[in-house]
Amino acid sequence: MSDGALRGYHLASLILAPVLIRQAVYVRRTVRLLPEAEGPREGQTGSGPPLRLLIIGDSSAAGVGAGTQDRALLGQVVARLAEERTVHYRLIARSGARTRDALRWLDEIEGAFDLVVTALGINDVTKGTGLQAFLRQQSRLWQRLRDERGASLILASGVPPVGRFPALPQPLRWVVGQRAAIFEAALCKRAAGAAGVALVGFDQPLDPREMSEDGFHPGPEIYRKWAEALVARAALTRPVS
Repeated sequence: MSDGALRGYHLASLILAPVLIRQAVYVRRTVRLLPEAEGPREGQTGSGPPLRLLIIGDSSAAGVGAGTQDRALLGQVVARLAEERTVHYRLIARSGARTRDALRWLDEIEGAFDLVVTALGINDVTKGTGLQAFLRQQSRLWQRLRDERGASLILASGVPPVGRFPALPQPLRWVVGQRAAIFEAALCKRAAGAAGVALVGFDQPLDPREMSEDGFHPGPEIYRKWAEALVARAALTRPVS
């Protein structure tokens, strides 16, 4: 986003503030709250060389909108990796989580992991985390995953394209979408300079029919596409030993 576009975004946000506040309150009151996906969050499956997988994140990592974990991100990723590896997997996720929450969870996690998938950012965008604080926390998370948990590859999921979410009315959708795009661009730049980190953004058309019934979370088909992108990126980056 250019400097001029960024200034325009901040000016529009200021002018529209009264409308945005009313719309945000309305969305919180009316959007249906869906449960996290049911099913095991830890286990082992597949055959071949062992691979220790951790998925850590927010409601999307927890599978909200999918119903069960086998149709959510965890199950979709594990199923693909298990075609060639014995996957020891663990999911640590909670609806509403921000990057700072994931950092706190690391204090309680035991064991090491070869491959880590993160799904964080949307709540940092919507709950007021500053951009620089978000970037510092993401960098710290990556560093700790490498240094303390032995991760050789971290796949950082990009910030979702909130500007295309049908649950949000205009102009709230546009404003939040612009903020998400700013976070996404900055995260992409930060990941490019981080050792062992690859950003996997959402670069496909978003079909509202493939989203969950709340209009805010992925449905099983989007989880499938997301998992395919992650596994393809892992294979493209380098083999995980």
